[in-house]
Amino acid sequence: MKSVLFDFSGTLFRIESVESWLRAALSEADLPLSEPELIRAAQGLESVGALPGGLPPSVPVPADLAEVWATRDRSAELHRAAYTGVARQVPLPDPGLYDALYDRHMLPAAWQPYLDAADVLGTLRDRGVAIGVVSNIGWDLRPVFRHHGLDPYVDTYVLSYEHGIQKPDPRLFATACHTLGVAPEDTLMVGDDRRADGGAAALGCAVHFVDHLPVAERPEGLRPVLDLVG
Repeated sequence: MKSVLFDFSGTLFRIESVESWLRAALSEADLPLSEPELIRAAQGLESVGALPGGLPPSVPVPADLAEVWATRDRSAELHRAAYTGVARQVPLPDPGLYDALYDRHMLPAAWQPYLDAADVLGTLRDRGVAIGVVSNIGWDLRPVFRHHGLDPYVDTYVLSYEHGIQKPDPRLFATACHTLGVAPEDTLMVGDDRRADGGAAALGCAVHFVDHLPVAERPEGLRPVLDLVG
């Protein structure tokens, strides 16, 4: 393999928990909420899939949001509308919290790299392997990589909202391969979503999946990539 493409959320980085996310937004807004109310709200937000990068909804997305939800990664506007829209199903003490929560998830402090991410990326770089990040997302994740010291390892970022297309559309992976100057058959795509990231296979890329787990529960989930690249 001459290049490796990585997904962002659930692959190289993991978002904070819903409870941590809500606590931070409430603290920033100086809005008190009793512990039972906070836990109840956090559980509700998790069930509707309100945290970008978190778990998918465990309840149906409302019909009036279904199309926006399905295409949410095609633009910054759709992404915000989708996530704040589902979040509004959960009562919160101030209407401004829905946008505050959305803004919070874009902060580098809300994300933590997996424990082996830097070592795996650094080893690939030492081997001369080109590295790209291909993500379904509605905002610029580059500051997250810079904040956590992983940006020097990445040769290109291909973000869905910047191209108006989202995985599993093969065109997103093709853009990454073209930018890196590497053929798809010489490229490995690494991700946690079998549908979205599996779209690289249609282009001729090899595909490897990791588990979307909390950071502490997946200390070495990326290391098999080194053996696959050879």
